[in-house]
Amino acid sequence: MPRHARRKSETGVYHVIVRGANKQEIFHEDHDRIKYLDILKKYKSESGFRMYAWCLMGNHVHLLMKEENESISLVMKRVGVSYAHYYNSKYRTTGHLFQDRFKSENVENRMYFLTVTRYIHQNPQKAGIVLSPHEWKWSSCLGYYGKTVYPPTLLDPHYLLNLFSPNLSISRAEFKKFNERKNDDQCLDENSVRRRLSDEEARVEIMKCLGSYEIPQVKSLPREERNTILRSVKEIRGLSQRQAARILGISPSVVFKV
Repeated sequence: MPRHARRKSETGVYHVIVRGANKQEIFHEDHDRIKYLDILKKYKSESGFRMYAWCLMGNHVHLLMKEENESISLVMKRVGVSYAHYYNSKYRTTGHLFQDRFKSENVENRMYFLTVTRYIHQNPQKAGIVLSPHEWKWSSCLGYYGKTVYPPTLLDPHYLLNLFSPNLSISRAEFKKFNERKNDDQCLDENSVRRRLSDEEARVEIMKCLGSYEIPQVKSLPREERNTILRSVKEIRGLSQRQAARILGISPSVVFKV
């Protein structure tokens, strides 16, 4: 199936997600993250893109950036090739490190620009790694709070801070409030990947896993036969395990353990 060309952002700003192939870890230690940031800094100096936010997780990276002299596609290709060469040399591996194509979405207005920035900074917090965004040193959060961030010349904070106030101390304080506010922000592939099925939708998908059985019969099946079905049910995208347990009339602990 042919790939579709990326729709060009009218503002030139994109939210980019880069993932490891098959969800593999792409950073194993601090030096790996430092190397990736150094590579971003190198290509920023060559292509002139602006970097508004970033967050490096274990198996993926979030970037909020504006293209300038080179397209985002070309920049990310150069960054990916450079880091993959470093990684494969260091860990003596071969093959693809990243998914074939990075994901991106256009950021066309100020409110969504702020939403994406907060979403990126809160990624480690929502993953349960830290309690507050500023505790994760591998994001741009600290740079917006007036603290040291590595590498210091990678971040372009002025545009965002000026959205809050021309006074630097006021803008930092106001942004911090916004950045740490509880929210249900959903960006890029959140809607398609993490959207929960309604119970009605879930029942339809569960029925596809049951063969000749009906939903009420599953809880009374022999253990191994029941568990085989439960393993299939747990693969349904958008279905929570608690939701599956409720619909099937089975204890959540049974579903969790399968």
